[in-house]
Amino acid sequence: MQTFTARRTTDTPDELWLLQHPPVFTLGTGGKTHHIHDAGEIPVIRSDRGGQVTYHGPGQLVAYLLLDLKRRRLGVRQLVTAMEQSVIRLLAEQNISAESRLDAPGVYVEGAKIAAVGLRIRRGRCYHGLALNVEMDLSPFERIDPCGHEGLAPTSLAALGVPLTLTEVAFRLPDYIMQQLQQVSGETR
Repeated sequence: MQTFTARRTTDTPDELWLLQHPPVFTLGTGGKTHHIHDAGEIPVIRSDRGGQVTYHGPGQLVAYLLLDLKRRRLGVRQLVTAMEQSVIRLLAEQNISAESRLDAPGVYVEGAKIAAVGLRIRRGRCYHGLALNVEMDLSPFERIDPCGHEGLAPTSLAALGVPLTLTEVAFRLPDYIMQQLQQVSGETR
């Protein structure tokens, strides 16, 4: 992501990368290690994204948005809102009511966090993105204060009874992301 972003020109198309990570705790640029209570055998990696600590692992869909915000005429808050709304709309399709919070970026279902957002903006271009808990083991979150919030409970689509697989979500989420980006930037297709 860093290399792609550093080598971009004004003509480089934006990209959306979808993937899963092996088990890893990541600390953002301002991340404080006291939010990690017991990493155990899970590695802790310092990341250049914003935010505190989170967990990534199998069964979590990570969407990295590599966007030229200047070209799209998007501000950071607009981008975060678009990412959050894409997850909220995906969940609404499954009859799950979700919300975002101004004080803590991400998406929440009844107070439990189902999606985290973390970005890095460099010269008007962003990378990193969002992580959506689909069908994963949530127990590693018990070893940290997710996103720096003590006692913040995680949830997942599977824990909410949504029968979608990671692959099915990976096919749906990009459409919601693109719709939201078009909506906030005023693009028409």
